[in-house]
Formats: sequence, structure tokens, C-alpha cells
Amino acid sequence: MDALIADFKAEMWLYISIPFISGIIGYVTKVVAIKMMFYPINFWGIKPWFGWQGIVPRKSEKMATIAVDLMTERLIKPEEIFARLDPRRIASEIERPMMEASEDIVREVMHQYQPGLWEGMPEFMRQAIIRRVKGEAPKIVATIMSEVQHDVSRYFDIRHMVISNLQKDKALLNEIFQRVGKQELKFFCTAGFVFGFVIGLVQMVCWLVFRQPWMLPAFGGFVGFFSDWLALQMLFRPLNPKKIFGFTLHGLFLKRQHEVAGDYAALISKQMLTPGLMMEELFTGPRSDRVINLLQKHVRRVIDEQAGLARPLVLYAVGTEKYIQMKATVAERILEKLPETMKYMENYAEDAMDVRNTLITRMRQLTPTEFEGMLRPAFKEEEWILITVGAVLGFMVGEMQIHFML
Repeated sequence: MDALIADFKAEMWLYISIPFISGIIGYVTKVVAIKMMFYPINFWGIKPWFGWQGIVPRKSEKMATIAVDLMTERLIKPEEIFARLDPRRIASEIERPMMEASEDIVREVMHQYQPGLWEGMPEFMRQAIIRRVKGEAPKIVATIMSEVQHDVSRYFDIRHMVISNLQKDKALLNEIFQRVGKQELKFFCTAGFVFGFVIGLVQMVCWLVFRQPWMLPAFGGFVGFFSDWLALQMLFRPLNPKKIFGFTLHGLFLKRQHEVAGDYAALISKQMLTPGLMMEELFTGPRSDRVINLLQKHVRRVIDEQAGLARPLVLYAVGTEKYIQMKATVAERILEKLPETMKYMENYAEDAMDVRNTLITRMRQLTPTEFEGMLRPAFKEEEWILITVGAVLGFMVGEMQIHFML
């Protein structure tokens, strides 16, 4: 015992450094693990084997699918949020820009198909036609929105919207997981140092007693491996609060369900489930052809109605084929203008849809298992790689320690 004490005193600072170095190993391996989860966003290196891409960006389709499945199955449904919109209010919100666009459309189409007839008309007749079209255009949009509400899934694909946007914007996908798990990611790193320091105290005593060179890399590898594994367990286990020796144990992420709900809802409602993106999906998504057909049907109806008793004369003046083409062209022009004009209803739609408050309420009602699924996939996907990297880094640092200790 005296020899051990003397040895400790002789190289006290080296021995004291062991738990601190062990703690640093635990901390650094966690930081590296987190960086590997999210970065780099694009593959860095020589494909396919020599290099790395963050786990979340690399698995963006799977991660986005998990996010949208949870969103649509448990949090919010397209039918629900579209039902909150009033088509007449939408028509009112877009009336002014839509009417201005309609006037341009009438002039363009008439100049394109019958410039002589249009120029030869008295101004009051031209204005009468323009006023009629201007008055009908917002109503057409209102009618279309009303029909969409009655069968949302036919015209709108929320899965495609969310998954395609998250695959295009992998930084946003990273932000979702990082925002949701910001406290847990900090804990993950801090816990690495604490666990490493505690294990380092054991390592210090073992080195003092046995002084075997293999011990330092072995302990380093163990610190990297065990601290990763234990920190992950503490984030998500136990799912429900459990009392053990008077202490209440509960997964750290699960404890913050109410707080996380607010952060998640704010991000999703401002960057993913926005009226702008929904309208873009409606008019340009994979089911937009159905919306286009709907628009063309109503435009043809309105033009025929406006032609009224004069329709035979119009057909005679421009020809049947040109008349049909004119109706198709008007529909195309209106469709081109819609994304721009629909921006004027976004403030109203955001308030009416109330996505943020709906998400908060529903998220707070999730079961522990469902709530765990919001963050766990980011850690669980190829979790073994993160733990293995931690062990390897710890082992390498342990090898370096040998040169200082011997």
C-alpha cells in the first residue's frame, strides 16, 4: 500500500489526468456521434464506400416518411385543415389581384385569337366583357376550392408534399430533429463527460494497482462504447415514470413532451405545412392534373354562359376550333396566375387552418411510444455505427495515453 501511495504522489498529475482524459473521451465521442448524425448534408468523399454523409440526410426519404406518417396519422389530416377554409373568404382575399390578372388575360387572349374583332369593338363593349370575366374569375377559384374540400385526397397529396420538400431541403430535415431534440443533444454530450469521468476514476485505480499497458486503450474503448449506449438509454427509457429507491426515472426526451410540442409545432407550421406550400402542391403536384381539369371545366362553363345568346355569332366570328382554343388558353392563363394571386390569401389561410395550435394540442396527447418516435429514429437508424465509432475513438485515445503514462 505504501508503494502505491508513493507511486501516486510521484506521478500525481498523470494519475489525476486519467479521469479527466476519460471524461474528454466521453464528451468528444458524443460530439462526433451527433455530427455524424446530421453532417455533412451531402456525401463527402469518394462514392460509394470512401466517405460519409450524415445519417439523417442520407436517409432523408425514410426519415421524412416517418415524420409525415406521424403527422398524418396522429397529428393532423389534410381534410381537417382544408375544411377550415371558407371558399367565399378566399375569393374575397384574392379578388383584387385576380381581377387585375383577369383583365390582362382577356386582352392577351383576344389579341391572340381575334385582334381585329377586339380592336374594332367600341370601348364600352370591351369594358363590359372585361368586367364580366373579372367578376367571374374569383368565383371560379372559390368553386374549385369548394370542390377540393369535398374530396381533398383526390386533389392534394400531403405525403408527396412533405417528403419531396424534405428531400429537397435536407437542412430543414436536420433542423426538425435538432429543434425537437435540442436539450437531449446537449445532455448527450454532457453525459459523455460525466460517465467518462466516473469510469476514469476506476481506470485510475486499476492503472495504479496493475499498471498494464492494455488497460488504457481497453478502458478508452469501453468509455466510448458504454457512455454512448447509456446516454441513449437515458434519453428514451423508461417510457413511463418509474420510482426506484425514491427516485423517479423517466426518459429525458419523454419528460419534455409539452415543451417539445411547442417547438415542433412552430417549425412545422412556419416551414412545412404552410398555405403557400399547400397551394403549390395543389396546383403543381402529382395530382394537379385533376385540379387543372376542374379549372378548365369551370372556365369553359363561364365563357359559354357569358357568350349566352350571342354564342352562335361568336362561333361564326372566330370559328369553333378557335373558340375551343380560346377557352383552353384562358384556363391556362388563369392557372399561371393562380400561384401568385393565391399568396394574397395566405395570412387568412394560416389563421383559419390553425396548424400550430392543432399540432401542439395533438402532440401533447401522444402516447409515450408515439412521442418517442419523433426523435428516436434519428438515433436508432444505424445506431451501432455511432456506438462503434465512439468505441474506436476511445480506444485510439487510450493508445495515445500509454505514451504519457509509461
